[in-house]
Amino acid sequence: MPAIVRGRRLQAVCGDKVQYSQQTDGTVVIETIEPRRSELLRHDKRKGQRLLAANIDRLLIVIAPEPEPDLTLLDCYLIAAENLNIQASIIFNKTDLLSEQAYKAWRNQLSIYKSLNYPVFWCSTKEHGQEANSMAELKSHLHKQCGVLVGQSGVGKSSLINALIPDHSPRTQSLSEAISAGRHTTTATRLYHLEDRKGQIIDSPGVRDFRLWSLDIDELAKGFREIAPHHGHCRFNDCQHTNEPDCKIRTEVEAGSISRQRYQSYCHLLEQLGLKR
Repeated sequence: MPAIVRGRRLQAVCGDKVQYSQQTDGTVVIETIEPRRSELLRHDKRKGQRLLAANIDRLLIVIAPEPEPDLTLLDCYLIAAENLNIQASIIFNKTDLLSEQAYKAWRNQLSIYKSLNYPVFWCSTKEHGQEANSMAELKSHLHKQCGVLVGQSGVGKSSLINALIPDHSPRTQSLSEAISAGRHTTTATRLYHLEDRKGQIIDSPGVRDFRLWSLDIDELAKGFREIAPHHGHCRFNDCQHTNEPDCKIRTEVEAGSISRQRYQSYCHLLEQLGLKR
């Protein structure tokens, strides 16, 4: 049942726990919003911060063969999750679109994240594909948790909802053949209960350009699980891990303990966030 919010100062979002009352005409009125244990914010240069969801236990980052996965965007989501103390999982959707060679290549590339203890699911809502985790396994992953689906437009977030919760099927669209960037199927963030009501999943509008907030270098380093333990242990306390001598991070990169791909992502974001000296 739709609800209205008491007063202009309250701003309820998906995942909020609220206190409410019901009027004689049946109207539900949200009176108060309970303190949030976590928040997912979207940052926009023009519109500023926008709260997408609250009380999230797990960020479900969806990528797919089309549109082509953006691993820097994937890292941005992981950095956000680490700094918000939210667990993160990666879902590679639409595996049925991959050739055998491409499938093996992506398995190899995403093994970096699996080695960092990020769960990686290989999914297809079709009956065929190179490999597909069952929806039951994904449901089990969300047992007694609230997960939010995030990722580029067109990666199949709504199709995953269709498969996970058949009785609550959101509208889906095909990828735009003209721009291969996907259309926004979901225009408003919405929460769904899993069939046994022992878990929830939130579908968010497609995010083509997810922006991190104004992190400092400590927060950026915290966002990389393999960098965080070594940050602060270099020769210089203010080491940025780029060109400084006796850098612990660069030593680990050369030794192969930190992947060069992830280190390059760190360096790119260091510059993009305006932190590089």
